Amino acid sequence: MPATSLADWLRAESDDALTELLRTRRDLSTPPPSDTTVLATRAGTPGSVARACEDLDTFTLAVLDALLVAGADTAPAPLATVTELVGTEVPDQLTRLRARALVWGADDELRVPPAARDALGPFPAGLGTPSPALAATDLAARVAEVTDDERKVLAALAAGPPIGRTRDASFDVALSDAATPVQKLLARGLLLRRDDQTVELPRELGLLLRGGRAFDPATLGEPALPVHPHGTDTVDTTAAGEAMELLRQTEALLRSWSATPPPVLKAGGLGVRELRKLAKDLEVDEARATLVAELAVGAGLVADSESTTPEWVPTTLTDTWLASPTVQRWMTLAQAWLELPRLPGLAGGRDAKDKPVAPLSEDLRRPLAPVGRRRVLAALAELAPGSGVKSVAELVAVLAWRAPRRGGRLRDETVRWTMAEASALGLVGLGALTSATRALLEDDRPAAVEAMHRALPAPVDHVLVQADLTVVAPGPLTPELAAEMAAVAGIESAGHATVYRITEETVRRALDTGRTADELHALFRDKSATPVPQGLTYLIDDVARRHGRLRGGAAGSFLRCDDEALLAEVLASPIAAEFDLRLIAPTVLISSYSLGEVLEALRGAGFAPAAEGPDGRVVDLRPSGRRLPARARAARARPGEQAVLTDEQAARIVSNLRAGDSATARRRGAAVRAPSGGGADTTATLELLSRATLEHREVWIGFVDSRGTASQRVVRPIRVGGGVLVGTDHERYPLHRITSAALVED
Repeated sequence: MPATSLADWLRAESDDALTELLRTRRDLSTPPPSDTTVLATRAGTPGSVARACEDLDTFTLAVLDALLVAGADTAPAPLATVTELVGTEVPDQLTRLRARALVWGADDELRVPPAARDALGPFPAGLGTPSPALAATDLAARVAEVTDDERKVLAALAAGPPIGRTRDASFDVALSDAATPVQKLLARGLLLRRDDQTVELPRELGLLLRGGRAFDPATLGEPALPVHPHGTDTVDTTAAGEAMELLRQTEALLRSWSATPPPVLKAGGLGVRELRKLAKDLEVDEARATLVAELAVGAGLVADSESTTPEWVPTTLTDTWLASPTVQRWMTLAQAWLELPRLPGLAGGRDAKDKPVAPLSEDLRRPLAPVGRRRVLAALAELAPGSGVKSVAELVAVLAWRAPRRGGRLRDETVRWTMAEASALGLVGLGALTSATRALLEDDRPAAVEAMHRALPAPVDHVLVQADLTVVAPGPLTPELAAEMAAVAGIESAGHATVYRITEETVRRALDTGRTADELHALFRDKSATPVPQGLTYLIDDVARRHGRLRGGAAGSFLRCDDEALLAEVLASPIAAEFDLRLIAPTVLISSYSLGEVLEALRGAGFAPAAEGPDGRVVDLRPSGRRLPARARAARARPGEQAVLTDEQAARIVSNLRAGDSATARRRGAAVRAPSGGGADTTATLELLSRATLEHREVWIGFVDSRGTASQRVVRPIRVGGGVLVGTDHERYPLHRITSAALVED
C-alpha cells in the first residue's frame, strides 16, 4: 500500500463512499473497526498510529519501541536485533502489531510506520539519540573511569528520559577544570550537549548502563493482582445493602427536587450552594451527592426544564420509577450508569481555565466513559466468582500495564472513580463483581434481575411502634406499607433499620390525603408488632377532631347574579351539566371550566352574561389578535443516550472536508489573491463577498468555528445577508467568524 495518509486515501474516493464510512461510525463510544485501523496506521499519520496503540499492553509497546530503536521506521530491521533489545522472544507481540499494520515485512526486514516515532515520542524506550563516534570506542572502559557522583547522573538519565536541564550545559571546559559531575561527563564525551541548558545521554551508553537491554525485564510482565476470596452470597448481599442505600438517597433527591427544584446555572449544571444543600439533605458527602444527581439525570428521572428560568425538575418517569419494585428501580440506575457518557468524578475539580467544574454541566461529558467503565468491570469479571481485589491501587497498576496509552491523564483516576461508583451502585461488593453484574455484562437482564432479587433482603410487612411515638422498620418495608408510613410519619434516621417519628403535623398530613382517623388506627393496629401506645391513639383522635372544619376548593370561574330565578334557569339548562356548574350560595355558581368557555356557551344558549374583573368592572375577554401556533419542541436525547451521526451531518462533514482540501490546493497553486477582507475590516469583507456573489466567483475564506478551531474553505457564495454567507451546497458561515477572504482566480 502506498505510504499516503488516510485522509488522502479517503479524499480519493467518492463523496458517497466517504459518507458511507462516516455512517458506519455512528457509535462514538466504541473503537473504530479493524479495517479502518489498518488503513490509518499503514498510512503513517501520528494520530491514527496513536489510536491503534491505545489498547496495546506494555510488552507489545516495548516491542514497537525496540523496533524504533533499531531504526525500523527508516530502514528494515532484523528480528534478531529486536529480540536482543527486548531480551526475550516476541512472536505474540509481533502478531498483534502486524494485525494493526504497525509492523510489516519479513522477519529479517521488519518495518514500522514513519509516524510511529511522532506518535510514541522522540525517545523510544527512554533512550537518547545514537552517537556513532561514541559507539566506536570502548564504552565500558570509559564508564569505569567515572566517579560515583558522575555515575549517579548517568544512572538517573539511563532510567529515562535521557535528557536533563542544567546550567552546567552552558560551560565547555576541560576535564581538569570541570567542577561538577555534568561538566566532567561533558568533558569525557559521555553526555551530549543539546543546547545551553540541556544535556542528553547517548543511546549506546544508555543501553550499556541497562545491561544491553532496552527494558527492565520486570516491567514486561503483567503485575500480579492479589485477590481475597469471598463467598458469592456474601458479595451479593453486601452489594445489595449498598444498592438499597443508593435507592433511598435517589428517592430523597426526587422528593426534594419535586418540592423545590434547584436552578440551572447560566453555564449549565448545579450550583455549589444547591449541591451542598443536597449533600446535607441526603447526609452524604458532595461526591456521593454528585453521583446521585448524575444518575437521576442520566436515567431520565430529572431534566432541565428549559424555561426562562430553567430548573432541575423530576420528569414523569419519576412516578413510575417510585412505584416500581426495588429490583426494577436498581436496574434503571445500573443501566443508566453503564451507559452514562459522563465522568461524575470530575465534578469539584478545575477545568483548563482554572474554573470549578459543576455537577450536571457539559464539562463532565466524556463519550468514551462507558468504554472505560466496562473495561474495569471486565477485569473484575476475569476473576473467579466471589474473588475481590485487595487494593484498588493494585487494580490500577494492572490496567495501566494492559493499556498504558488509554485514557490519557485521567487513566488511573477513571479506574478509582469506577470502583467507587460501582460499589455505591451495588455492582461491586468487597472488591468483587456481584452475580447480577456478571449477568448485566453479558446483556442477560432477566438473570441480573433474578440475581439481585435473591440478594436483596426480604421486605417486611410490620413495624415496631414505640412509646415515644417513634416507629422502627426492622428492614425494607413492602411498597404498600412504606407508602403508608411515608404519609403518616417523617423519617428521623434512615438506613437498614429506618426510624420514623409521628407528630401532630404528620398526622394532619395523612388526614389531608383523605385518610380517616379510623384508617390510621387500623393501620397501626394491624401492622405494629408491638402494642399501640395510648399516646398515639389520643394524638390521632385529637388531630382528627379539629381537622377539616374549614374547607377550601378550586374553581375555574364563577357566575353571580342578584336574580335567583335567573340562576335557577341556568342550572336547569344543559349547560350546567356540561360545564360542571354548582350552586354554592343563593346568588353564586362556580365551574371548573375557564370563564371564557362558560360565557361563550351561555351566549350560545341565549343568555347575555358579562365578564368582570377583580374590582367588579366589566372586562373584554375577546382575543386581542391573531396568534401563530406554538412550534413543537424538538425531542431531546436522553443524557445517557449515545450520540448518533445522521446522514445530513455526514454529508456536511464531507462538504467541509472537500472545501478544506480545495482551499489548501488553491493556496498552494497560487490561485488565490492576497486576502482583501476579514479581520476588523468587515466592510471590505462584505464588499468582496457581494462581488463574488454577483460574478458567481469562488472565494477563499479563513473561518473560525464556535469552538475556536480555525480552518480554510473555498466557497461559491449564492447569498450574503442577515450576517450569514450561504454557499451553493447550502453551507452557512456567520460573517463575524470569517477572519479573511480572497477571490479565487479562474
